[in-house]
Order: sequence, then C-alpha cells, then structure tokens
Amino acid sequence: MASTRIIFEYATLSILLLISLAYVATSLNVSTLCIDEERVALLKIRKDLKDPANCLSSWIGRDCCNWKGIECDNQTGHVLKLNLQHSHICTSTNITEWSPLSGQLNPSFTYLKQLTYLDLSYNDFQGIPIPKFIGSLGMLSYLDLSSANFSGMIPSQVGNLSNLHYLDISGLSPSLWVIDISWLSLLSNLQYLNMNFVNISSPSSELFQAVNMIPSLLELHLSFCNLGTLPPSLPFQNITSLSTLDLSANYFNFTIIPSWLFNISTLTEIHLSSSYLSGPLSSKFGRGNLCKLQSLFLSDNYQLTGDISELLEFLSCSNQSLVFLSLGSNQLTGKLPNSLWQFNSLFELDLSNNSLSGPIPASVGNLSSLDSLFLEGNMMNGEIPESIGQLTNLFDLNLLENFWEGTITNNHFHNLTNLGWFSVSSKNKSLALKVTQDWVPHFKHLHRLEIRDCQVGPAFPNWFRNVKFPVMDMVLVLENVGISEEIPLWLFNISSQIQLLDLSHNKICGFLPRVMNFSSSNSPIVNLAFNQLKGSIPLWSGVSKLYLRNNLLSGTIPADIGKEMSQLTELDLSNNSLIGSIPLSTNKIQNLSYIDLSKNYLTGEIPIFWMGLQRLQIIDLSSNSFSGGIPTSICSLPSLFLLDLSSNNLSADLSSAFQNCTHLKTLVLSNNRFFGSLPKDVAKNTPLLAELQLRGNTLTGSIPEDLCHLPFLHLLDLAENRISGSIPACLGDVHGYKLPQTYFIYLMYSLVFGGNVPYSRHIELVINGRITEYINQMAVHSIIDLSKNDLVGEIPEKLTELVHLGALNLSWNHLTGNIPSNIGSLTDLESLDLSHNHLSGSIPPSMTSMTFLSHLNLSSNNFSGQIPVANQFGTFSDPSIYAGNPHLCGTPLPTNCSSLMLPPPRDEEDTNEGEDKNERFWLYGSIALGYITGFWVVCGSLVLKRSWRHAYFKLVYDMRDKLLVFIAVSLVRA
Repeated sequence: MASTRIIFEYATLSILLLISLAYVATSLNVSTLCIDEERVALLKIRKDLKDPANCLSSWIGRDCCNWKGIECDNQTGHVLKLNLQHSHICTSTNITEWSPLSGQLNPSFTYLKQLTYLDLSYNDFQGIPIPKFIGSLGMLSYLDLSSANFSGMIPSQVGNLSNLHYLDISGLSPSLWVIDISWLSLLSNLQYLNMNFVNISSPSSELFQAVNMIPSLLELHLSFCNLGTLPPSLPFQNITSLSTLDLSANYFNFTIIPSWLFNISTLTEIHLSSSYLSGPLSSKFGRGNLCKLQSLFLSDNYQLTGDISELLEFLSCSNQSLVFLSLGSNQLTGKLPNSLWQFNSLFELDLSNNSLSGPIPASVGNLSSLDSLFLEGNMMNGEIPESIGQLTNLFDLNLLENFWEGTITNNHFHNLTNLGWFSVSSKNKSLALKVTQDWVPHFKHLHRLEIRDCQVGPAFPNWFRNVKFPVMDMVLVLENVGISEEIPLWLFNISSQIQLLDLSHNKICGFLPRVMNFSSSNSPIVNLAFNQLKGSIPLWSGVSKLYLRNNLLSGTIPADIGKEMSQLTELDLSNNSLIGSIPLSTNKIQNLSYIDLSKNYLTGEIPIFWMGLQRLQIIDLSSNSFSGGIPTSICSLPSLFLLDLSSNNLSADLSSAFQNCTHLKTLVLSNNRFFGSLPKDVAKNTPLLAELQLRGNTLTGSIPEDLCHLPFLHLLDLAENRISGSIPACLGDVHGYKLPQTYFIYLMYSLVFGGNVPYSRHIELVINGRITEYINQMAVHSIIDLSKNDLVGEIPEKLTELVHLGALNLSWNHLTGNIPSNIGSLTDLESLDLSHNHLSGSIPPSMTSMTFLSHLNLSSNNFSGQIPVANQFGTFSDPSIYAGNPHLCGTPLPTNCSSLMLPPPRDEEDTNEGEDKNERFWLYGSIALGYITGFWVVCGSLVLKRSWRHAYFKLVYDMRDKLLVFIAVSLVRA
C-alpha cells in the first residue's frame, strides 16, 4: 500500500514537472519542434534571396522557429508567420548595412502549409512579377507585398486566398497592373485592402461591384489607381462597417462629386485629394451623417466650390472627433465662422489656396489641440487676432499671400512656445511687425521664419538676436520688408545653422560680408538679390545656390570660384557692375545647373571649357561685351535647354552653328553681329527648339522651310536682318502656334526647377512697337516677328491656321497682295503690324472677330475701302495706324466714305484704259497709212511718169464727154 502511494506520488510529481517545463518553454518561447521539411524550404527560400546586409544571418542550425522573422506553432512546430519586412529583419543602425532583400522568390513557399502571415514589404525585388504560387498559400490571413518593387500583372490566383483578412499590394510607383479585377470578389473575408499605385484597367463599375462583395471590409485604399469615374449612387450596399475610404489621386475628370461619399455614417476617414472632382461641396453633405469623421482630405481638386461656413455647419456633429481637415487648393469662398473653433480636437486645418475672405475669428484661441494652421493664398483681410497666441500646441502657422492689415506684436507670440514654422505676408503690404525692445522670445522649436511683403524695417528686428534656434538647417526669410541698414553681426553668428537665407527685395546697404560660415549640412541657399550691396563677389564655401542679382557689386569674378564654391548648383550674379572675363575655374563646378551673368560689363571671349559642366541647363550671358564666336563645345552639354547670348559683340557665321544641340529649347542671339544664313538643318540639330530669337544681326538668305519642322516652335523673332525671299507657307503648319501659351510654361519650367528661387527669366520682345521684358514664369506670347527685312511676295494664307498666335509683325518689308480673307481665324492675336509694305485691297471683314486685338498698324500701304467699325475696331481711335493709305475711309480717318467717289480698283481701271488706248491707236494708224498709201500710189505715179499723166487726163476727159452725151440723150427722151 505504501509502495503504491509512493509510485502515485512519483507519477504525480513527474506530470507536474512536465507541465511546468512545458509552461516554462511556452513562456520563454523556446521551441525545438521545427519541422524538417519546412526548415529545408526556408533554406531554399533564403538561397534565392540576395541579402547584402546579411539580415538573415540567424538562419542557421536546425531550430528554424528561432530564426529571425519566423514564428511557429508551439504545439505543432509548423511555421505560422514569415515576416521579412526590411525594417523588421534588418535592425542595424549602420546606414551602410541597410540594403533590402532582393533576388527571386523560391516556390518552396508552398511547403509552408500552415503559413497564415506573410510580409515581404519594403524590399527590392527589382521588378519581378508576383509569383502565381502565392495563390497556393490557402491558410494566409495576412499578406503584405507593399513597396517591394514587384511589377507586372497581379496574378488572379490571389483570389484563391479566401481566408485573407489583410491584403496590401500597394507600391511606390505604378508598376503593378490588373485588367480583370473579378478575382477580388472572392476575398469575402477581407477587412483591409490596399492597392495604391496599382494601375486598374478594369472599368470602375466592375471594380466597385467586386468590392461590394466584401461585406466585412473596414479599410479601402485605391489611390493612384488610374480610376476614371465614380458611380453616381452608393456602390457599397453590402458593406456596413467601412471606416476608411481612400480614392485620392485618381483622375475623375472633374466629375461632379457624388453625394453618397458623404452619406456613409460609419466613415472615420475620407481621402479624395487630387482627384479632379468638381461642383458644390457643402450641398453634398448629409446633415448628421459623418458624426464619426476624424479625417477629411479634399485638397488639390481645384474645382470644388461652396461656402466654408455652410460646410463646417454640416460637419458640426463631428466637432469632437474631427482631427484632420484638409480643403486646400479648391475654390471655396466665404468667411471663417466662429463655429469652426468648436472643433476642439482639430490637429491640422488646411484651407490654403482658396478664395476665403474676411478676418480670422478671435475665437481661434479655443483650438487648443491645433498643431498646424494653413491659410496661405486666400483673400483674407483684417487684423490677425492676438488670441492666436493662446495656441500653445501650435507648431506650423502659415498666413502667406493674404491681405492682412494692422500690426503683429509680441502678444501674438505670447504662448507659442512650440512654434516651429511661422510664415506671413500681405499682398497690399498693410501689415507691420512691431515688438517691444525688451521682448525675449521663448520659442523652443522655431527653425523657419518667413516674413514677406510686410513692414519690418528700416532696421533688422533686434529680437532675432535673442532667438535660440535649436537645430541646423534653419530658414530665415525677410523678403521685401523695408530693411535698409547693413547686415548685422548676429546674422554672421548663426550663418552656420542656415539652410535658406532670403533677404531679397530690400534696400540693404553696405559691403557684402566676405566671411560667412555657411556650413549647414543641407546645401544652404543664399538670396540677397535686389538690394544695394557693394563690394566684390564673396567666396562662401558650402553654398549650393547663390543669388546676388540687382546689387551694386563690382570687380571681377574670383579666379578660384570653382575651387572655393565647388558645391554650387545655381549662380546668379546678373545686373551688377562686374568686369573682366569668366574665370577658367568655373569649369570645376561640376553640379552647376544654371549660370546667369547677364547685364554686367564682362569682356573677352566666351570660354571653351564647358565640357566639365555636364549638368548645366541654363546659360545666360546676355547684355555684356563678349566678343568672338560661339564655342562649339556648348552643344556638348547634354542638358542645356536655354542659351541667351543676346546684346553682346559676338560675330560668327550662323549657317553651320549649333550642331547637335538636341536638348536646346530657347536660343537667344539678338543684337549681335552674326552673319550668314539662318542655321542649317535646324530641325535636325535642335529638334526641341521652342523659342528662336535672332533679331538685330546681319543675316542674309531666305527663311528655310526646315523651321516648319520644329513641332514646339512658338516664338520666332528674325526682325532687323537682311533676310530676303518669301514667307514659307509651311509656317502655318507649325504645331507650337496651335497650342495655348500655358502649355509652354509647363514645357519650360515644370520639370526644370523647383526650389525657393527659380531662374529669373528675362526675355525681351518687341510688342506693339515697344520693348517688353518677360520675367520668370510670365506667359510669353506666341510670336512671329519678321519685320525690317527684305521679304517679298504675298502673306501666306496658311498663317491664318495658327490659332494661338499672339503677335504677328511683318512690317517694313516689300510684301504685296491682299491681307488673307480669313485672317479673323487668329482669335488669340493681340498685336498685328503690317505697316510699310505694298499691300492692297480692302481690310477683311473677318478681322472684326479678333476680339483680343489691342494693337494694329496698317499704315503706309495701298489699302482701300471702308475701315470696319465692329468690335475691336471701334476702339482704334488713332488715325496714324491707317496713314499712307489714300483710298481708305471711315472712322478714325477724316475721310467720309459717303462723300468719297471711290474709283474702280486701280488695277482693273488701268487694264481697261490701256486696252481702249491700244484699239484707238491701231484704228487711227491704219486709216492714216491707207490714206497715205492710196495717195502716193495714184498721184505719185502721175507726177513721176508723163505718159501715164497724159493717158490719165485723156481718160478723164473721155469719161466727161460720154457722161454729158448720156445726160443730153436722157433729157431728150424724157
């Protein structure tokens, strides 16, 4: 009995010990149950992966359940989770070791029969397709392939994963695509679906129909999916718990925003930014339907309208939940209501770039949770309330581009201790910044201070010296704020922290500092343009962009600028008083993208060293005194798209210049001494040329038809040369003149420069007889100017097909014929000058349809008839524009058409009169000749020959006698 009890107790202790060991093993996540077949499969998977950072170094030994990124079932030993997300398995802090996995995906994944979780996100599989065998992992409930650089068509086999609750196949670019989306409807258990950046070619109706078959869906992310339409009625009839809907960045082609988007009461997040939606916004909201809403993103649709106060009223039931409200870049109007400040959970409010008016309500101080407030680019006015200083959590405050008035004092910043970014400007410059002399700011995070078009000066604000800027890469902008003193010493002291310094458009005087320690790690930018600074060009090492335009700088460009400022990418020294030549060391600034040295007194020849500046896109050396020719090496620059060498003393034969300038878009060589014919093979050598200006040279020859083969040409200025021949009719086929002007702003700028200070473009054009300077991104007219040459012939009829031509100047040539009858087709034409030619005929009635025409000159020709009076012609009151046409009549000329007996057209009259004169001449001549001939044949022979004379008179006497006898006999018989 005792032995039985001992055995029982021993067995009990053994069982308890085993249970304890199992519990300890479980609690310590210790497993020795790795299944060999799955371990072998994992090793095959690793073998096909490229792991340069050795993130899978733990994949050794027999216990695969302890390997990095793997979790097993503690009971069966089967692999349940495989997490190879880059940040999960590569935890090294050494940036050189942060290389993602790449390579291939081995089919051995299919041996992981119990796998429920697979994450391959944020790796780089270098464009391989998603393998079809993924559809064989039938136990998966979680699949994340996002941002792993897969490409190609998403296999329909994914639809076999009926147990999926989470599916993320989004990317960072549209490299994945799908045609037939019907497989999506098979994933009936999905709760999360993210297909951002997947190009969905299926009709939107089929997509939403498939999504509607997933009743448990909570989050739907379909941004950047190339969707083209939205269903007019609710497509989610079966989905009852949808909380997040993301359809942003699709092109819905300004579809009227459907009301069902705002009538899904379960939604907490709506993402519809950059989707090209349009129409009234506030009327689409169902009152009380979005009470759970936390985030509403509708920015960058551009055509959404509505009153902001009405919109906020419809959102009033979500005033405790709303955290993010983004409505920027639309067409919202109205004034901000006091009710806005009931949304006391707001973290970010973006109403920028709309048409809002009125002031900021004083109750703004109630938004205690607000972190970011963006009101930039509206028409708001009035004073900025001091209560804005109560927003203790405010980090970013952007008030740029409005019509603020009054004064900002230190009270506005009283409690803004967390302020990091502050930006303000006033379009009417009615806002002043004035703080007390003893104010000491308590900003803990301020690193961006931007004040434009306000009154701050004439002195630099003293309180700046007391600001403790906490970080490197700070931004300090004081543009056009009325400062007129010298740069203070405290600015030198913080120069090492500056990422952007913009003090442009002031009257800052004194000498430019020679020593500034711009050592910020983020390539600092310095803009001191449009001031009154003196001295020579400084050598500030480390600066990436330097703008010193429009100052009083003198001396030469430093010879070692290429060595001391080798990091420069943009250099603007234009409109100063610099002398000398371009130093050869400039060739060492290998990252230079543009150089502007225009409007100085630089001399010498243009250097031939350009081969070292392979990233150069813009060269502007205009308005200097350079001489010599154009280096052929300029065309070796692979990215050069703008070259301006106008107003110099350059001289060269252009007929064979600019070989292989294949990226050149703008070529300006005006006002030099170039000679020869126009460049040969221009369409072959400069196929992208959009703007060609050769005015004021001595070019000869004719206009080559090769110009007509430049598809982007929209500015052609060949005036003031010696060009002869006729105007090529094929100019009417140039596609560039048939595109709107805004297209060329995009063509010239959109992909070239971002940044804070773009290239200050300054093209000079002669419009309406005056020199007009176009700067920066102003819309440049589409122009044809062939004036002051030796052109002959008629104006080609095909020129009237250039529907977006803005200015046409053919004056001071030898053109003949009539104005083309359908010239009225040029409805965008603003300036037309045909003066000083030999044109004739009447002014075409179609010209009255040119309603944009503001400048007209038809003087010194042979026009006749009545001047049109409709539309724009009623505004032309200057008679000089018709002077030198004696047969013209009507307003504004003093000649009255009703009292003027207009002769028949001169050419017809002359022809008829000439024909009459010829007929009369030949009639009278023949009569005279016949008379003379008959007289001398008869009488001349009688005078010369006596026998004939006697015989003639004897015959006459005999005929007389016979006639008398006949008469006598006749009388007797009677």
